[in-house]
Amino acid sequence: MSDLTSVTAISDPEERAKTLSALIDENQATGQELARLRKEALEELLAMGRTQTQLAELLGISRSRISMMLSAGTRPERAFFGTGRVTFAIGSKQETGRSDPSNMLSAETFAAYETLANVAKASGLDSDHEIVPPPGLVDLNRPNLVVLTSPRLLPFVGQAMGADPHLGFANDQDGWFLVDRTTGKEYRSPRDQGEPTDYAYIGRLPRPDGKGTFLYLAGIHAQGTLGAAQFVADHLKDLHKDLKTKRFSTLVACKFDPNGDRKILTTERITPLYRHEGT
Repeated sequence: MSDLTSVTAISDPEERAKTLSALIDENQATGQELARLRKEALEELLAMGRTQTQLAELLGISRSRISMMLSAGTRPERAFFGTGRVTFAIGSKQETGRSDPSNMLSAETFAAYETLANVAKASGLDSDHEIVPPPGLVDLNRPNLVVLTSPRLLPFVGQAMGADPHLGFANDQDGWFLVDRTTGKEYRSPRDQGEPTDYAYIGRLPRPDGKGTFLYLAGIHAQGTLGAAQFVADHLKDLHKDLKTKRFSTLVACKFDPNGDRKILTTERITPLYRHEGT
């Protein structure tokens, strides 16, 4: 039976109302995503030299309708986050004497979540967040997932990073650091030497179940995670234009104000924008 036939067969009006509401939300999200993909295809054709009149002839509609399609709808770059409601999974740590892991969520990491959530909302996507308590067993097999914080809080994500052929985290007796496997260069945080600078990883990694990807941002320290979020916020349109939803990774450096709320002052990419093979 079709979804509609199945729903109308539900005798309980409360259950029928809830099911219909969920179905309407699902169809609206699907329609918005199809409209976004159509708009993206039309923009690609325009970039290839087609005119709006030619596009109207191609689709069998009026030129004014083509113009409306190109000007309406959600921003194409929203696809960088996903196709529906975005979930932000944030790692936390336990402090002796406290049972609530949210109490150990750093201000910088929560600010990173808020930064990205605001960008997602501006792009037409709602979002929510979940705090992942120790030992960091986060479920990565979900659509529209963004994960924040380093592998020392989310070791399962560290395992998933093994799929990145270019960049990754490592640790030794001196602490955690980032490494470019392509060049062999190590990036140890200047913050460990008292400088107001940190490094961070940004990448799209495969889900363990092989049915999609998730976006991952993590600094060596919390300031780096906030810097990574700020970099994405500042460069979202270009990142989507270059990468769409393909797998990639890069490292960024961020300078922060060492006083007060440690606001991010500058961000810059310090490695190539690595595109992963076969994606």
